[in-house]
Amino acid sequence: MFLMNICIQNGRILDPATGLDKIANILISDTKIERIFQPEEQIALPDDLKVIDAEGLIVSPGLVDIHVHFREPGFTHKEEIATGAEAAVAGGYTTVVMMANTKPVIDNVAILQEVEDKIRFVNAKTPLRILPSASVSMDLKGRSLTDFDALSLAGAAGFTDDGIPITDEALLKEAFRLAAKVGKPVSLHEEDPALITENGINAGKVSKALQITGSPREAEISMIRRDIRIAENTGAKVNIQHLSTKEGVELIRQARKTNPDIHAEVTPHHFSLTEDAVLQYGTLAKMNPPLRTQEDRLALIEGLKDGTIETIATDHAPHAAEEKALPLTKAPSGIIGLETALSLGITNLVRPGHLTLLQLLEKMSFNPAKLYGIPCGIREGAEADLVLFDPGHTKLYDCFRSRSSNSPFLGQKLYGVVRATICGGRIAYEDLP
Repeated sequence: MFLMNICIQNGRILDPATGLDKIANILISDTKIERIFQPEEQIALPDDLKVIDAEGLIVSPGLVDIHVHFREPGFTHKEEIATGAEAAVAGGYTTVVMMANTKPVIDNVAILQEVEDKIRFVNAKTPLRILPSASVSMDLKGRSLTDFDALSLAGAAGFTDDGIPITDEALLKEAFRLAAKVGKPVSLHEEDPALITENGINAGKVSKALQITGSPREAEISMIRRDIRIAENTGAKVNIQHLSTKEGVELIRQARKTNPDIHAEVTPHHFSLTEDAVLQYGTLAKMNPPLRTQEDRLALIEGLKDGTIETIATDHAPHAAEEKALPLTKAPSGIIGLETALSLGITNLVRPGHLTLLQLLEKMSFNPAKLYGIPCGIREGAEADLVLFDPGHTKLYDCFRSRSSNSPFLGQKLYGVVRATICGGRIAYEDLP
C-alpha cells in the first residue's frame, strides 16, 4: 500500500467533470496525476514504475458515495470502518461520506475525533477517503441541535439524522440556517413516522398479500413537501436522501426550478427493484424507504435522465445474518450496496439506454463530490483518485468484502467489473486479469 509511480496504459478515459472521452495513458507520481499522454507519445518514465495495461477498460474518477453506514462505533458485529473501507474500494469508491447514527452518535467533537482517529488507522492499510458526518440533533432525538460550528471546524463533512426523520419544524429551520452558515449540506431521511405502523415494505399489493400494513407513499411525499418549504430562503444545501416515490421526484423537479440548493439522491436498489422483490428475497429486500411500484421505479429513472436526481448513493446498510433471519416485521431494514452499485448502474441504466456511461459516472462521482466540495476529475496535477473497470464483462456476486451479506443481489451476475481502484496514488484494490 506504499506510494509508487504508476503508469496506466491504453485505457479509455471518461471524465464527467470535463466530458473527456479518449484513449490515453496516465502517469501517476506519488499522490498526483503527473501526465496524461497519448499511447504513441514517447516520454521519459521513472525506473520504479508499475505498469497497468488498461486496454479495454474504462478509467474514470474514483466513485463518491455520500451515504454509507460503517456502523463503528457501536455496531461492529454488522460492519467496521475497516471492512466497510474494503467493500468500498472493491466497488470502485475512493471517497465515502459516513452517516452519524453510530453508538454513541457522532453528535460532539470528542466522538468525531475518535472516529477520525480510527479512519487514520484504517487508511494505513486501505486507502479510502472517509468523511464522517455529524448528527443534526443530539443523540438523534430531534429535540436540541448539535454544535454546528464546532463540529464543522473539527471536520464534519455535513449534518444528518439519517434513519430518523426530523419532525420539529422550528428545529429543522434553525438547522438549515446553521448549516448555511458553515457551508455544509444537510441530508434528510424523509418518512413521517406518524403515518407508518410497519416500515420497510411498501403499503400496496405485496403488503396486502403478506397481511402487513406497510409504509404508505404519503409518508415520504408529505415530508419532502414540508422540508422544501422550510428550506426556502435559508441558503442551506439540502439533500433529500434515497427517493422512492414518483411524487417525490416531481416535488424535487419543481423545487429545483426556484431553489438550486435542493438536491436529491437515489439508491441502486430503488432504481433496480420493485416491491415484488420482497416476495422473492424476503427481509433482504426490506429497507427504509421501501421498494415501491414499477411506476415509481421508472419515475426515478426519468429523474436521473433529466437531472432532477443528481446523485446515486448506496445507503450501504449492513446487518448481521441473524438479524435479517428474523421475521419480516421484526428484521431490521437496509441492504449493503457499495460492491454492487456500479454494476447495477451499468446493468439497469446504461445497457437499457437510460443513461450513457459518462452520465452514470457523473452521478456516481462528479455530482456527489460537488455537493460536498470534494475535488473530482482527471487532469494533470489532480489527486490520483481513479477506478478502472470493464463495463462489458459480468461478475457473479457470490460473496462480499463487507462484514455483512444482506443483499438481494447475492448470487446474481451483473455487468461491470471493477479491476482496480487507486486512491491518492495508492492501489487500494486490484483484480486485473
